This record gives sequence, structure tokens and C-alpha cells, in this order.
Amino acid sequence: MRAEYKALFTPWKIRDVEIKNRVVLCPMGGTSLFGWMEPHHFDKDAADFFLERARNEVGLIIPGIAPLRNLIGGQWLYKADGAFRKLKPYMEEIHKTGAKLFVQLTAGFGRSFALSEMLALPMKNKFVGALMKPFVDPSYISASPSELPSRWTEDVTCRALTEKEIKDIIRAYALTAKKCKEAGVDGVEVHAVHEGYLLDQFTLKYTNKRTDDYGGSFENRYRFAVEVVRAIKAECGEDYPVSLRYSVVSKTKDFCVGALPGEEYEEIGRDMEESERAAKYLQDAGYDMFNADNGTYDAWYWAHPPAYMPENCNLDDVAHIKKFVDIPVVCAGRMNAVTAAKAIEEGKIDGMGVARQFLTDGAWVRKLKDGNEEDIQPCICCHNGCFTMSKAKGTGNTAPLTDAGHMARCALNPLTMQNHRFDIVPARKKKKVAVIGGGVGGMEVARVATLRGHSVTIYEKTDRLGGVFIPAAAPSFKEKDRELIEWYRRQIEKLGIEVRFSTEITDISALDADEIVVATGAKPRRLNIPGAETAVEAIEYLNGTKPVGDDVVIIGGGLTGCEIAYDLYLKGKRPVIVEAMNDLITTPGICLANSSYLRDFFNWKKVPVYLESRVEKIGDGKVTVVMKDGSRKEPKADTVIMSVGYTPAPLVRKGRHIHIVGDAEKVGNLRTVVWRAWEIAEKI
Repeated sequence: MRAEYKALFTPWKIRDVEIKNRVVLCPMGGTSLFGWMEPHHFDKDAADFFLERARNEVGLIIPGIAPLRNLIGGQWLYKADGAFRKLKPYMEEIHKTGAKLFVQLTAGFGRSFALSEMLALPMKNKFVGALMKPFVDPSYISASPSELPSRWTEDVTCRALTEKEIKDIIRAYALTAKKCKEAGVDGVEVHAVHEGYLLDQFTLKYTNKRTDDYGGSFENRYRFAVEVVRAIKAECGEDYPVSLRYSVVSKTKDFCVGALPGEEYEEIGRDMEESERAAKYLQDAGYDMFNADNGTYDAWYWAHPPAYMPENCNLDDVAHIKKFVDIPVVCAGRMNAVTAAKAIEEGKIDGMGVARQFLTDGAWVRKLKDGNEEDIQPCICCHNGCFTMSKAKGTGNTAPLTDAGHMARCALNPLTMQNHRFDIVPARKKKKVAVIGGGVGGMEVARVATLRGHSVTIYEKTDRLGGVFIPAAAPSFKEKDRELIEWYRRQIEKLGIEVRFSTEITDISALDADEIVVATGAKPRRLNIPGAETAVEAIEYLNGTKPVGDDVVIIGGGLTGCEIAYDLYLKGKRPVIVEAMNDLITTPGICLANSSYLRDFFNWKKVPVYLESRVEKIGDGKVTVVMKDGSRKEPKADTVIMSVGYTPAPLVRKGRHIHIVGDAEKVGNLRTVVWRAWEIAEKI
């Protein structure tokens, strides 16, 4: 272990509970020990997930939010006796590893509940709502402090909770915490004065317009959170640890509009002055730890940082708030282990909160401790597997139900939280496998097939592995993508997989192989418009093979086009985006935390964005853009970059013993590439 990490592996206490090290596995939606969208039960998949990580040296585990009431059926969790009976022996197994575990309990979501169009329907139609209420009641699940607009569906208003409903939730906290204590759980975490969830909405002026005891004054706005911890302590005893998930600063400018790092703005949520007071007030009420970061669902990228956010993005604010309390404070948000260890050593924070890295590599803490850092598969902050809740203008949550019901999976590691849908099983018959193409899809199928016992050769037409992911990882903010490429290259080398570089395969009949995997990627689409031949392809720009001027028009406002525009702005260029749809980044599955960052950034920096528009022609140092109303604009263009998608480019069609993976099969994202690679590697 490197000396810089020493502070991470020192013990600390929350009340009388000693934690063996400072690494905290932070809660993630979809990892509840009691199930997520299903009726309450002891969730074996989540339990196995956490036990494996406990065996790999994590200090404190906090599973994802456990709803106090079933989202389906509405039963209170404290009545789920069978789940708690199974939890008790499980906690004994957790404790054998030396880890500790707190259960996170949620009051609810309020306006932040990710309503899909299907779940919004019963809120718009009272008859449909009445029919669905015995099974699922979105009006209760999204009930808020006051009547508020849904974060997800613009034409839905969330109703206000009644005082009786508030009291019922407080009682449920206490009774459920007692069940947890009886099952051997080391503590509970209250979810949350954090991220704009229900309890947080009560504390914030812009979401709490109540005139009763739970609204108005500072004390009234924080009353709900205070009464929760007091009720838990009354039921479980003062010494039973209660953590609070806490957002130091809301970073919010308006409904659905966040503030970015470095932006000067007027805070409408909790500012630092109020947070200094609130932290002390909540500590004095009985909370024993703050599990802290920043943001709300209106500024979601602070709590779920995409690659565009800086590492350790919440550390300064969390370290500041620790000055006002005497209880331990954990900081989360793209935490770097070296920086976290230094902050712990200096007394700025007490623990390093990490979430999604545990999805990608469950053994990363042990690898760090044992000095095997190069074997840690990095999380790249894509949210393509773990948090696909996506939204564009005029939509609700567009993530498919299969994703909404099974979050916390990983684009890069299909073994994570998939109930053994994927497994590495030794091959019954060992074969020679030829993989044509050394991009991520090719490398992943080669890696998994080798782990199963096959003999694999990769044929790569260039002199390096990585394929199209190399240019995709070129922008300055894609450092984790570049780390991933290096990780793949090391794994290929360590597994002894033969790679034949500078070898372009045009005739598969010449290959000496039992199975052939085609991973030849996709080719860019082009628009048939005057001047299109002068445009630079997105991949040409990312590869650096074509120079660009200062005024750049990007045709296509999908994720790639927006990331190119972002990269151009960071380089001092003047980008303009032209997009045919009514919003940027409308593809389902791209997390709102990622897309809203880019939308908010372009608004802040006044990057011109022409929506519901098309480019009519390119030429004479400008482009002609036809707007929705038929009018035309002619932005200056030293360079035009075309980013309008790709089409699969397989070398051959699939057939017996011929398999196609990656974008050669179907253009998608890293998740579709990696999961498809596993499917093929497991079939061979």
C-alpha cells in the first residue's frame, strides 16, 4: 500500500460503533436489502453484492434507500417480518468480515420521483388513478411539502402531504429502525436532507410553502427531519447511531436549473450560511454522522457527478461544514483516494464516500490496500448501467421499466446486480477464437472468453488496442475513459491474449479458428446537403486528424455532438449546435445528471443552440440553418462538424460460428457493447 493511502485505513467511530477503515460504500438506488420496485422482501442479489464487498475490505456499508412503504402495494416496511428474520443471520455474516452496515430509510421522493409517462397518467386522470391506487399510487409516492411541479413531467403537479401522513412517516422511521436494531444492523441512515428528496424539500424555501408547523420558519422547515431522529432515538436508545444523508449546499438557481462549478448565482435552496446553522441544529437534534455532498434533482450533477464534473467536487463545501459540528462527516462525489486520504489526515473530513466504483470493481479497496491499483477497473461516470433515468423537454423519465426496476447495474461489469444473468463459467469445450477488431467490444469478448478457458487471438488493423474508444476518450474531461483503455490493455497482456497488430482481415476463410467474433465497429452517417463534403466527421475531430477554426458549427445535438461542443468551448473556440429535435440529448438511457449538466453549461455560457432546426447548406464560411418557423439563420462557420450518428459496419454477416459484437451489431453505448460481448463470450 502506498504511504499516501495510510489515513484511509485507520479506524474511527460513529457513536460507539467502531469502523475499521475510512472507506464508506455510499447508498445507491436499486441496492436496497429490502427490494426496490418490488414488495418488501430480503433481496438476495443486493445481499450478495454487499457481502462480497465486505469481504474485500470496505469499512462501512450503507445499502440503497429502503422505502418505508412499498412503492407497489403500499405496505409499511416495519411489517415485513420475514425480511427482518432473514436480515439477522445476514448481519452475522457481514460482521465476520469486520465491516459494519447501516440501513438507509427514506421518507420518500416528493417531486423528485422519476415519473415516467405511464406513472404520470394516473396523476393526470383521476379515474385511472383510482383504478391503480391499490397497486401503485404515484400521487402518494410523489407527494411533496406543498403543491409543486414534478421534476420529471412538466405538466404534473405533485400534491402536498397531510400532517397525518407526516406523522405516519415519522412513526414508521422509528418502528423500522427498531426492527433493524433487533436484526443486528449497526445503525440507520435517514434519507434525506439531501439532493432535493422529500425531507430536503421540507427544509428548502423554494419547495416548502406550508403555513402549518412544518413550513415557514427555519425551525419549522427542519422540524420533519428533527422529529424523525428524535423518534428513532426514543425507540432505539440514544446510543443507536443515526446518520443523515445531507446536502451542504443546494447549488440550485431555479426549478430544473442548477448552478455549475465556478458559476456566480443566487441560491434558491440551502446556501452555505443556512447550512452552517442547519448542520449544528441537526447534530443537536440527535444525528450522529453526516453523509454529505451537494445538490438537488434540479442540480443533479453535484450528487451524481458525470465526467464533466471535477474530481472531489464536493470536498471544499463538506470540509467547511465539518467546522460547525462535532460528529463525523463523510464526503462523497468523485472522490480521489489520494485527496481523500490527505483530507482525512488533516481532519477536514472523517470518511471517503464512494458509490459507483463499487459497481464497476467490487474489490477495488482490497486492490488499493494490497498495492494492486493497476488492476482496479475504473468507473467512468457514464451512468449507462446504474442510473439510466433520462429526460428531455416534454418527456417524463424515459428509462425503460426494466432499468427503472433494476438500477445499480454497471455498463462495464455485467456481473453486478444482475442475479447471475452473467457468470464466468468454464467452457465445456475449449476452442480457438478469432476476434476481428480490438476496440472495447473486441477486447471484452476476448477477455471473458479467455477467462472461460478459450484460446483467443485479436486481429487489429492499427498498431494499438482501443478502437473508436480512443478518440471518444480524447477530450480533457475523459481521463477515466483513458484509464479504462489502459486497464483493458493491461488485462489483455496479463491474460496472455495474442494480439496481431497492423493486421486487417478482409477474408475470414483464412483464419484458423473454431469461432469468429466480428467487432469492426460502425461508420459515420452523412447528411446529403450542399457542402457536406467539406464537413469534418466527429471522429476526425476527436482523433485530431482535421484542424478546426474558432467558429465551429456542430450538426447534431446528441451526446457526442454536445460533448464536442463542450470540448471546443473549453479550448476557447466558439461552438454552435444545430439539432432537429426539441431538446439536446434526447436519446433514452442517458442519465439526466449527465445531460442536464451540458444543457445548463450551454445556457450559462450562452452557447448558441438551434433546436427543431436543420442545416440547409454549408459554404462560404457559414451554414444556412432553417428554423422551425421557416426562418433562416446563417451562423459563421470556419469549420462544420457532422455528428449525426453511425451505422453498423460488420465485416461479414453473422452465421454459424460467426458472431457480431459492439457497434458492428447495433450502434449503442458502452453498456450495449460490453453486455453484448459477454453474451457472445458465454455462448462460445
